[in-house]
Amino acid sequence: MTLASMQSVLKRYGSCAALDYIDLEIHEGEIVGLLGPNGAGKTTLIQALTGILPVDQGRISLFGDSRNPFSDANKQKLGLVTQEIAVFEELTAKEGLEFFAGIYGLRREEKKKRVAEALEFVGLSAYANKVPHKFSGGMKRRLNIACALTHRPRLLIMDEPTVGIDPQSRNHILESVQKLREQGTTILYTTHCMEEVQEIASRVVILDQGQVVKEGTVQQLIETVRHEETIIFDVADPLGIPLRQVESIAGVSQVSVSGSRITVISAAGAGNLDRILSVVQQHSGVLGIQADKPNLEDVFLTLTGKQLRDREGSR
Repeated sequence: MTLASMQSVLKRYGSCAALDYIDLEIHEGEIVGLLGPNGAGKTTLIQALTGILPVDQGRISLFGDSRNPFSDANKQKLGLVTQEIAVFEELTAKEGLEFFAGIYGLRREEKKKRVAEALEFVGLSAYANKVPHKFSGGMKRRLNIACALTHRPRLLIMDEPTVGIDPQSRNHILESVQKLREQGTTILYTTHCMEEVQEIASRVVILDQGQVVKEGTVQQLIETVRHEETIIFDVADPLGIPLRQVESIAGVSQVSVSGSRITVISAAGAGNLDRILSVVQQHSGVLGIQADKPNLEDVFLTLTGKQLRDREGSR
């Protein structure tokens, strides 16, 4: 069953199309990993899909309803974990969750029960009567998730829920996401961490310039670039290397620089290692060479030509 869909959705900011006639479907029981470079339109997509932001053209459907997708009844089936932590710092964790549960119409014993369940689910039962301004960043992130769970949503949208937290809290959140799916919740999950998507996503959607450029399982996406290989050079002087000369080598499709690392994507079996190495050695010392098998990051770089981890200027 399709729980949410976007059909030819357009959203412009002036002359810029943040969503460029985008098509997207989210099916019941999935964890959909949404990836995209900064400015790809991920946050705009989430805001449009939840009714926060009106779109200029196209159709959005939630739970089979395209005529009135953002009705109160449909919103009660949605949960949203925002990138910015949205908890009441001066209320206890329990009081804050009771407030959110009340917004969704839960009353008395049912509200008390759901709040207790949400706190237990995120591992914060022992802190129910503590105020969040004394919590660690990871604990606040987990409480932020609990706020979106008290009404047991059918579709949970999570916008970078692990930003800036410790590995232990990140692992707890990823385990929680997988448990939610097992319990019947469908999840749309955006992140800047490729490893998270590979670990939990049943399907991956790659967004660039407001359009879906590729989607499928992790393995299906990797299969699309198996005809290519990735060669990584650690060099002493990356700025001295003429990247255009490397790009001009037959079979080379992508060259990118990150710190002291030069990443080259080339046709598999083209025998380009020696040719590329010759260019690099003329202009810089080579500290190390690594040839990698294709992975999800290779797919991402091949399709978008951009690094995912660069967070500056994202929207």
